[in-house]
Amino acid sequence: MASSFLSFSLLFITVYTADGFRTYEVDRCQFNTSKLEDVRYIRSTYYNKMEFSKFDSSVGKFVGYTEYGVKQADYWNNDASILAQMKTARERYCLNNVQIWSNNPLTKSVKPYVRLYSVAPPAGKHPSMLVCSIYSFYPKTIIVKWLRDGQEVTSDVTSTEEMADADWYYQIHSHLEYTPRSGEKISCKVEHASLREPLITDWDPSLPESERNKIAIGASGLILGLILSLAGFIYYKRKSRGRILVPSN
Repeated sequence: MASSFLSFSLLFITVYTADGFRTYEVDRCQFNTSKLEDVRYIRSTYYNKMEFSKFDSSVGKFVGYTEYGVKQADYWNNDASILAQMKTARERYCLNNVQIWSNNPLTKSVKPYVRLYSVAPPAGKHPSMLVCSIYSFYPKTIIVKWLRDGQEVTSDVTSTEEMADADWYYQIHSHLEYTPRSGEKISCKVEHASLREPLITDWDPSLPESERNKIAIGASGLILGLILSLAGFIYYKRKSRGRILVPSN
C-alpha cells in the first residue's frame, strides 16, 4: 500500500492587543517516511489570517506573497544567521518529531468492521444491488474488492472515497449491481494494514435483509405480547386470591 503524505504543525501566536491585530507563525513538517530526505520543513508567517511570507526547505529561502512580505523575505534571506538557522530546522526540529510519530501513533492500526447488505438498485440493467460498508478502520488506505465464485468483479462496481469519522477512524462503501445466478457465491474482500490476510465476507441470498428485518420485528412483537399477557394473568390471580365472597340473601 502506498504510504500517506503526513504532516504535523507547531503554532506560535503573538497577539498585539493595542489595536487588535494578530501575527503568528506556523511550523510544519511534512513527510512520507522518517528519513531526512523525505522530510520537508515549512514556516509560514501570517498577519490577520493572511500568509505574507514562507520559508520552504525544498526551496531553501524565504518567499514573500505581499508587498510587505517580499520586503521581509528579502531581509531574512540577506541575514546569513537567520537563513542558516532555517536551513537546519528540517533536521533539528522535524527529524526527531517525525521519528516519534512514525514509531508510535502512525504505526498503529485498527481492524475494519464489515457489513454486507442488499438495497434497491437504481434504474439500470441489473435487478439487484449489494453494498459492502466498511467501518472504523485506521489507517486510511484500504482496498475493497468484489468476488463472484472466487473471481474478482470489476464491472458495475462503484465505491465512495475513504470518509473520515470524527474519531480518527474511516469508513468506505462499495456497491455492486448484478443479476443473480442460481447457486453463485458473492463476497466482499477487504485488504488493510491491520489484517494479516484479506477479510472476506460472503453474501447469504437465502433471505433478503428486508425479510429478515420483518421477521425480527414480528418476533419481538410476539415476545412482548407474551410478556404482557403473562403479567396480566399473574395480576388477575393475585387479585382473585384477595377477594372476599359475600353471600347473597
